[in-house]
Amino acid sequence: MDNPETFLRDLFAEAVAVADPMAALPTVLGDRPTGRLIVVGAGKASARMAEALESAWGPCDGLVITRYGYERPCAGIRIASAAHPVPDAAGEAATLEMLELLRGLGKEDTVVCLISGGASALLTAPVPGVSLDELQQINADLLASGAPISLMNALRKHLCQAKGGQLAAAAYPAKVVSYLISDVPGDDPGMIGSGPTVGEPRDLDSALASVATYGVALPAHVVAAAKAHGGVVALQDRRLSTTENILFASPLQSLKAAKAVAEAAGCAVEILGDALEGEARDVARAHADLAKARLGQGPVVLLSGGELTVTRRGDGVGGPNAEYALALAAALDGVDGVYAIACDTDGVDGAAEVAGAVIGPNTLQVAATKGEDAAGALAINDAHGFFGRIGAQVVPGPTLTNVNDFRAIFING
Repeated sequence: MDNPETFLRDLFAEAVAVADPMAALPTVLGDRPTGRLIVVGAGKASARMAEALESAWGPCDGLVITRYGYERPCAGIRIASAAHPVPDAAGEAATLEMLELLRGLGKEDTVVCLISGGASALLTAPVPGVSLDELQQINADLLASGAPISLMNALRKHLCQAKGGQLAAAAYPAKVVSYLISDVPGDDPGMIGSGPTVGEPRDLDSALASVATYGVALPAHVVAAAKAHGGVVALQDRRLSTTENILFASPLQSLKAAKAVAEAAGCAVEILGDALEGEARDVARAHADLAKARLGQGPVVLLSGGELTVTRRGDGVGGPNAEYALALAAALDGVDGVYAIACDTDGVDGAAEVAGAVIGPNTLQVAATKGEDAAGALAINDAHGFFGRIGAQVVPGPTLTNVNDFRAIFING
């Protein structure tokens, strides 16, 4: 392979392209429903989904909420912008407007809901008795705790008026068709964007106990407010009887697309899993061992997806993909013939406007010539800072989709 870095970047680009709503959404759309149609949604891919929907059906009425910088032109659907990963007042105002838009619909009406990763922060309407400031702090604490996304979302559902089936319930008795892009391990519809159109089986006490193991505790008055006013919808609630959830893009689809490209280039390919979870640096060390074991077996690509986490230890700028790449480089320690890329498919790893990073046998050597210390950067969670200073970041800008982490290790010979 003449240029392993270009090869890895091409694999990432293919993984993103196959999940582009403009290409993927029309494959599952039928004809435009007759009668009144309202389009709502949230997520980092929701504006692109709205654009794709209107390209197939023409102008539609409605409102979707996307991350700042991820807006797309639509003829009828209004695009609202808000903050991610910590919610803001713009997201709260747009969510309340969306809920009002859904009230009073009849059984002859149709609601199309467009949900992708990021909706948990963008679709925000705190339950009565909980302020936005308090919800922001809870979100920040969860993000810093290292808790997996499944536990984070289980709690956030109970603190919001739009998650855990409540968006669909607000539209009842209208028919609701929800189109989903998965960014969660296992593709559980109830976890994608905190399941605004999916019932929730877990109660608040269970969610609180789960996040408590990661050192997150809620103020007593917040717990009381959630118990008094939280309204997650049970799985068998009749208000969900008119709702259909359709998954049309997933991490596994993107990994398979990258696999096809790698195989066409003459590589053997192994998919380690599309739903990997765990501490980024721990997974990286395990993957370094796998890569070393495959040295000498010819060109091999190890692919994986899922959503890794980072427990905050320092005040550096980082994200799970960059931290994985940094820990992988450290564990490989310059072993010849091994290259890797780790990126978030939405183009944003953590809170930085960077998708991730690429590494190779000379990563630590290049860093040393620039006065950079990989171990020191890892100790303070400064992976983005490290890769930025040595010129190894992957910065695609907004990708307009989100099928979670993409990791590829290339063993060249």
